[in-house]
Amino acid sequence: MTRSKKNDHRYQRTLSPSLRSWEQPHGRAAKKMKSDAVLNMGWGRLIFGHTFKKNRDIAKLLREEKSGKRDVAFYIRDPHVILALAPQELFLDPSHTYRLWVDQYRHGGSRPKGLLIRRIRSRTDANEINRIYATHHMVQTDPEYIVSHKNSRVLLYLVAEDTATGNIVGTVAGVDHELFFNDPEMGSSLWSLAVDQQVPYPGVGEALVRYLAEHFMALGRSYVDLSVMHDNEQAVALYEKLGFQRVPVFCVKHKNPINEPLFIAPPEAWEEELNPYSEIIIREARRRGIRVNVIDADSGYFSLTFGGRSVICRESLSELTSAIAMSRCDNKAVTRRVLTRAGLRLPDQFVAGSEKENSEFLKSHERVVVKPARGEQGRGIAVDVRTDEGLNAAVEQARRHCEVVLIEELVEGEDLRVIVIDYKVVAGAVRRPAEIVGTGRHTVSKLIGKLSRRRSAATDGESRIPMDAETERCVESAGYDMDSVLPAGKSICVRKTANLHTGGTIHDATAELHSDLVEASERAARALKIPVVGLDFIVPKIDGNEYYIIEANERPGLANHEPQPTAERFIDLLFPQSSGM
Repeated sequence: MTRSKKNDHRYQRTLSPSLRSWEQPHGRAAKKMKSDAVLNMGWGRLIFGHTFKKNRDIAKLLREEKSGKRDVAFYIRDPHVILALAPQELFLDPSHTYRLWVDQYRHGGSRPKGLLIRRIRSRTDANEINRIYATHHMVQTDPEYIVSHKNSRVLLYLVAEDTATGNIVGTVAGVDHELFFNDPEMGSSLWSLAVDQQVPYPGVGEALVRYLAEHFMALGRSYVDLSVMHDNEQAVALYEKLGFQRVPVFCVKHKNPINEPLFIAPPEAWEEELNPYSEIIIREARRRGIRVNVIDADSGYFSLTFGGRSVICRESLSELTSAIAMSRCDNKAVTRRVLTRAGLRLPDQFVAGSEKENSEFLKSHERVVVKPARGEQGRGIAVDVRTDEGLNAAVEQARRHCEVVLIEELVEGEDLRVIVIDYKVVAGAVRRPAEIVGTGRHTVSKLIGKLSRRRSAATDGESRIPMDAETERCVESAGYDMDSVLPAGKSICVRKTANLHTGGTIHDATAELHSDLVEASERAARALKIPVVGLDFIVPKIDGNEYYIIEANERPGLANHEPQPTAERFIDLLFPQSSGM
C-alpha cells in the first residue's frame, strides 16, 4: 500500500517543521522563551530574529554593529520589512539555511585515524582557531573571548587535533538554543566550520559536524541549523550527505567592508577568470580607490592608475622590475652566479653534460636535484636522485622544458619561501611537499586524487598533484605503487618538490625567521636589483641562521602568504601616496 504524503508526518515536517523558527511562537511557548535574544559569538553578534516582537529593534541592532565585526540576524520572519527600514545599510544575506533533524540523523563514516575532536583548552587553541579563520578570510575573534567559553554550555568551541603532530586542523562552534533562550523547539545551530586547507587527509569537516550533531543529540535537542553561502558547493555537498535539508530561514546583515562582496554587483565575466595572484592585488588596489583595468585576464595582465600615474602588472611582476632583473631570475644559473658574487650561500651546481660527467657529479654528492635552467612552478624538477639510471631519466625530463639542465647537490632541510618587497622582507613561509595519509581502504592513486581535489578547491584551481612519472617515482621510492592500499595512518610524500602548483602546502613562518635569514633575503634582492622577489631557501631550522638559497622567483604568488600584508606592501611600492588609505 502506498503511503499518502498528506498523512506522512515526516514528509510534512521536512517541508514545514512547526514553523516556529521563522514564525513568532504564541501562548505558553511565547511566555517561556527569552525575548530579544542576542549572543556574542566573538566575531560578531548572533541575533535570533524570531525572539523579537519588533522588526525595528532588529534593524537598530544591526545598524549599531561594531567596526571589524560581522553581526548576523537569523530566523528573520519579515526580511523585506527589515530591509525597508534601512535599505542603504542592510542587505539580505545570499546564504541558504540547512537543518538536520536529529531523529533522522544516521551515524556513519569513520573518523580519520589520529584525529581528536575536543573542546578548546588554551589560548594556543584560540590562536590556532584564528589562524584557520584567517586562511578562509573569516572574521577573527579575541583569543581571550574564545578561552573564556572553554567550559560554556551555551557557546561550544570545538577543535580537531592531529594527534601525531599536535596541530589544530579544524574548528567549529555550536549554540544551544534551549539553554540560551529557552527555545520551545529545543533547537541548536552550527557556526564557523573551518578546516585547515593544508591538512593531508580527508574527512576533518565531516568529523567536526558529526561530533557537534551527536553532542546536541545527546542533550535531547531536536535539530541543528546552519547557514551556508549559496555557491559553496563543497560545503553544501557535505551537509546534504549528512542529511541536512533546506528550510525557509533567512539572514539579514549590515553593509560593511567585510560583507562588501556579498552585496555589491557580481563581478564581470573577465574578473571571474582572474587567478588568486592577480585578484589579491586588484582587491587591495580597489580598496584604496585605485582604478583597475584588466588587460588580459587569462595571463594576469592588468593596469593600475592613481593620481595620474599608471603601472602595468602581470600578477606581482610590474614595470618597476627591469628586464635585466627579470632575466637574472629567469635563468637559475645566472641567479646563482649573481648571488654567489654577493657572498650568499648556494649549493654546488653543475651544468649537465655527458652521462659520464653527470655520473661523476652524482658520485661526489650521492644525492642531487635535477632542474631546467629556466622554468617555473616546479615543472621538470626531480629531487633526491641517487642512481645513474634515475639521473639520466631526470635530465631527459628536464630537457623537455629547457635545453640547459642543471644538476645540483641536494641539501636537506625545510623549504622556505621569503617574499621581499621594496627590499624589505614582508613574509616567510615553509613549503612542504604533497603528502597523503592512508585510510587502510583506499589505493595510493585514489588518495592522491582525493588530496589533489582538496588542494585544487582550497587554491581556486592553482594546486594539483600531477599523475606523472615523477609522482610514480616518489611513490615507488617509499616502497609502494599506485595500486597499493596504504595502511591507515601511514603517510608518504608523493612529490619531492614543495611547489604549490604540484600539490605542496605552505605554512606561514614570518614571525620565526632568524635575523640572518632576513638580512640574506634583502641582500639577495639588492644584488639582483629586483624590487619584488620570492626567494627559495633550504634551511635546517626556520629560526636558525644557516641557509642555502636555491633560486629566485621574479613573479611570486602573493596570495600564498595571507594573512601577511603582501598585497598592501606591493601597492605601497607602486603608489606610495596611497598608503594609509
